[in-house]
Amino acid sequence: MVLWPAVTLFGFLVLTALVIGLGTSSTARYEREQRAAQAVPARPATTRTATGEPVGARAA
Repeated sequence: MVLWPAVTLFGFLVLTALVIGLGTSSTARYEREQRAAQAVPARPATTRTATGEPVGARAA
């Protein structure tokens, strides 16, 4: 009689712990990537991206 509510509660707690664990690792990875991106200085723009060429223009 009490078995199914206990199994349901246990499953809910396991799934909740799984979601929290995945969210924590994903957030840590995101923050690590953001810190790494900020540590590397941005490279200067190349001439191709700095020019105002029209969309259909072809390079010579």
